[in-house]
Amino acid sequence: MKKFSATLFGLALAVCLTTLPSAAQTGTVAKGPDESVTRDPEVEKTAKRNLDAARHYFRLKKAYVASLSRAEEILVAYPDFTGTDEALYIAGMSSLYLSEKKGKQAPPTSPPDKAQEFTPERLKATARFHLSRLVENHTESKFRKDAEESLKLLGEAKQ
Repeated sequence: MKKFSATLFGLALAVCLTTLPSAAQTGTVAKGPDESVTRDPEVEKTAKRNLDAARHYFRLKKAYVASLSRAEEILVAYPDFTGTDEALYIAGMSSLYLSEKKGKQAPPTSPPDKAQEFTPERLKATARFHLSRLVENHTESKFRKDAEESLKLLGEAKQ
């Protein structure tokens, strides 16, 4: 009986392991978060509250340093959040606007490492990074078209 159970377990494990790589190769990974995954409602609620704050700073206050900070916090802390596409858009556009010296907030100039983080070249690279992730990973997003247009304006990264 033990031998039969061990064989059955080994067979089940082998079937599971052989199906995992094929799931990653089907292209479902690049479409963004899996909608069939059960999400923790408290985590979604907290992430949505942070997104609302980022959206408020971005649209109403034109405080792009604050909106960039909030959006990047969402992207790091809540990678499976359903609003990741909007957080990527806000982070990318905030970086782009800061590189163009738009908005009501000036980028920090001290300490020196903070000033280096907010140089126009670095901000454009950050914008390119976030907007590219949006275009590549969220094909159905309503922010995709704007992100593609902004990426065309940003051009290719300088080597």
